[in-house]
Amino acid sequence: MSHENSQVQAPVNDRVLFIGFLPEAMSAEELAPLNMTVEELTVQIERGWAAIQAQGVTGELCGISKDPDEAEAELRKRFAEGAYGVALIGGGVRLLPENTVLLERIVNVLIDLQPGIRLSFNTSPQNALEAVRRWLDR
Repeated sequence: MSHENSQVQAPVNDRVLFIGFLPEAMSAEELAPLNMTVEELTVQIERGWAAIQAQGVTGELCGISKDPDEAEAELRKRFAEGAYGVALIGGGVRLLPENTVLLERIVNVLIDLQPGIRLSFNTSPQNALEAVRRWLDR
């Protein structure tokens, strides 16, 4: 699937902000179903990011805490450094009901900071590249 036939305008640029929880924001209980430690999650994130960059995607990782005020401050800091055309909001942030207020804040801050930003959603770290390509390749 793609957004090839969408009437939504293409992203304003090809820079992507990959938003997800900082590994240290995750508790051992949250990582247990994944059979991972904070250190292993850190390695997986770094490996995935390197693979995405190797495919020519430009942008940055944006690790956030679970606190909406802190997450907003981090997003504002990133956008003060430059514009992004696409933001990928990771499944860890989106899929848990207890993160609803945080997700609302992230979406609205992104819209406030970059009108016209395109939002992408992955279902796992393994399909993050596919998710952002849906907007970048149209």
